[in-house]
Amino acid sequence: MLNSQKFNTALTTPDATPRTLVEGAYLQVRRDIIEGRLAPGEKLRVEHLKDRYGIGAGTLREALALLLSDVLVVAEGQRGFHVAPISLQDLEDITHTRVLLETNALRQSIRNGDVEWEAALVAAFHKLSSSEERLEEKPDKNSNVREWEQHNRSFHEALIAACDSPWQRYLIGLLYRQSERYRHLAITGNAMPRDVHAEHASIIDAALKRDAERASRALEQHIRLTFDSILLLTPTLAAPKKSA
Repeated sequence: MLNSQKFNTALTTPDATPRTLVEGAYLQVRRDIIEGRLAPGEKLRVEHLKDRYGIGAGTLREALALLLSDVLVVAEGQRGFHVAPISLQDLEDITHTRVLLETNALRQSIRNGDVEWEAALVAAFHKLSSSEERLEEKPDKNSNVREWEQHNRSFHEALIAACDSPWQRYLIGLLYRQSERYRHLAITGNAMPRDVHAEHASIIDAALKRDAERASRALEQHIRLTFDSILLLTPTLAAPKKSA
């Protein structure tokens, strides 16, 4: 097994307490990208943003470099930094790849998981359920969306925690973070009605009963429903490519 800190950060970094000015700037800019205050395709002018965030130009450039590795920011030669665009093609690709990797990891986790895995999964589901109630009450309140996103991420991480492939867990984490902008859009844009709590309950019920096939089907449907929601919400985006 490879011993690398990166395998511990793919899912958890966005909610970490900043230890440096660069990390603090990274988290601030990242949040503004996720929540749409910095729009897809928007040019990120260092001279403007350093005043907006109250930080130095050098610190901001280092933060933008971290966001480049997240693929939330793109650099175009001499044209500087831009917020990465979003599209249905991109979301379809993320969705398809997440399904392939995450359902496979869930099957491994169900096979390998012990009592501690079950306990951690139940605890993550309980916290997620509580945040879902608050989100349902005020879906337009950013603090509720952020809290839900944190617990949703923890739940998905707990599902695959017993998968014995660190690379697989790491790549799933990266894809999960890439889909965060789309989930935020679906929640705040009042996309098609969904009982997300019931979706999560179906997944954990099958996982705890060690029914890998049913759990995988429930997880796949759960992941794909976000794409379906965005498709109905933003039909004017570029049409998605057909899956093979």
